[in-house]
Amino acid sequence: MSVPSGMPATTTPTATPAPPPASVSQLSRQRVRSAWLFLLPTLVVLGMVAGWPLLRTFWFAFTNANLSNPEPPQFIGLENFATVWDDPDWWQSVRNTFFFTGISVTLETVLGMMIALTLNTRFRGRGVLRAAVLVPWAIPTVVSARMWGWMFHDVYGVINAMFLHLGFIDAPIAWTADPRLSMAAVIAVDVWKTTPFMTLLLLAALQMLPDELYEAAKLDGAGPIRVFFKVTLPLIRGPMLVAIIFRVLDAMRVFDLFYVLTTNSSESMSMAVYARQQMFEFQELGLGAAAASMLFAVIAMFTVVYLVLGRSAVEEAA
Repeated sequence: MSVPSGMPATTTPTATPAPPPASVSQLSRQRVRSAWLFLLPTLVVLGMVAGWPLLRTFWFAFTNANLSNPEPPQFIGLENFATVWDDPDWWQSVRNTFFFTGISVTLETVLGMMIALTLNTRFRGRGVLRAAVLVPWAIPTVVSARMWGWMFHDVYGVINAMFLHLGFIDAPIAWTADPRLSMAAVIAVDVWKTTPFMTLLLLAALQMLPDELYEAAKLDGAGPIRVFFKVTLPLIRGPMLVAIIFRVLDAMRVFDLFYVLTTNSSESMSMAVYARQQMFEFQELGLGAAAASMLFAVIAMFTVVYLVLGRSAVEEAA
């Protein structure tokens, strides 16, 4: 609206945000500099032990490097990636890895949740049971694989002895020789070893929940199943999702369980075992590096999902 002539013009005072104190801004800059100063040694070590080998692997993926050829490798472009892409053994290893990841992570999440709910209740001897549950996680993976390899042995294994005694089978089974059975054996060992890890993460999330919510739900007459799906599960959804994605990233790069327990045939190998076979058994360093780079791309894709979902979980928690 225009101001009539002869009348003094009035101006509406506008609130302007006050600038931050100089001392606060300086303190923030000092904290950022201190953070980078503490992170610098870690970044240098990571660059030496992880960054340089990773870059070398990427470089070999674009060359004809061969361990039996003493000549310097030559740049051949995307030829190695095309060879791996057309190899049916590679796609069989991809199917094996994804099948292993889906089944094992699902079983570990369900069993881990059941055990975490049990350990979250107050009963006598809970501390001892918590320590006992973590024992499989403390055993190195190669040791676990070798131990279970003997248990699955077709002649001396205790698995066949138990099943024969119970009448489930009529003759000993070569669990690790048949690709279909070896996959079941690998999943069983991974579930046995890694369920404690999921239990630990889920138990930490459960112990952060306030007791007042459960007391209010009990006063409302809610049963245990309803309390779990309406109270517990929504509140721990963020930490549980982060734990699942973390396990997916770990399962995608599985190597030692497949390498020790199976015959490493084309029907029973994982993506990491395929890359290792190309590099060292066939001495095709370029092809192996291309397979490893493709595995890295898959894991990087899931890492991006992890970061996005992890940020969402933090925002929900805030």
